[in-house]
Amino acid sequence: MVKRNVFFVAAGIAVLVSVAAGTVGGQNQRTARGGSGDARTPQGKPDFNGIWQVLTTAAVDIQDHQAQENFPAELGVVEGNEIPYRMDALAIRKSNYEKRETADPNTKCYLPGVPRATYLPFPFQISQSDRYIAISYEYAHASRLIYLDGSPHPKEADFWMGDSRGHWEGDTLVVDVANFNDQTWFDHAGNFHSEALHVVERYTKTDANTIIYEAAIDDPKMFTKVWKIKMPLYRRLEPDVRLLEYECVAEAQERLYAK
Repeated sequence: MVKRNVFFVAAGIAVLVSVAAGTVGGQNQRTARGGSGDARTPQGKPDFNGIWQVLTTAAVDIQDHQAQENFPAELGVVEGNEIPYRMDALAIRKSNYEKRETADPNTKCYLPGVPRATYLPFPFQISQSDRYIAISYEYAHASRLIYLDGSPHPKEADFWMGDSRGHWEGDTLVVDVANFNDQTWFDHAGNFHSEALHVVERYTKTDANTIIYEAAIDDPKMFTKVWKIKMPLYRRLEPDVRLLEYECVAEAQERLYAK
């Protein structure tokens, strides 16, 4: 299992570097700085190239939450504000919450998983070609490669960031993410999943600088039904914006999330 994971990760990184070099260097400057809301790739698809970031504290708690030390109060991103846990899973979630300052995988600087990587308070860069979409996250050097070639998920493999296979439904990018391990959480409040997690993401560009991000969460071992999260992603418009080096240090993460 470990050797298989290493193979897929190494191959993915190689393609990701190729995609990033080929698309970011060649994208037109109008798109890079916002520009036209109908910017398209040569294949006629919405152009997602650029650096994006959320304006939400969903990484702290994806549901409605009160103000706490280091973090403001905010409405959640879960549709209906309810996560349909199975009864046996609720006890685990309660335990996670009580031990969150040390049990949250992010306090150990592990890869954040999907969808949490999207709404961490760090920017990420989308690099797009006709066959692949690469997403590079500033947090913990995380990265994903979304295959658009119609290939299936690999068998007998699991990944921190899952395996991503995408297709287009009109102007919406739909990404099927599977092959997870069970080591990541959805937020610092202890919301979690099993290795049976299956995520379907939808990226819909509503104007030059906004993408509506939706994710349907399915995990029959932990939840009684599929539930969804939704939030906008905003383009970073600074003239020299770029991803910077972020070296996660476990001790610093523990202080950030501590009460």
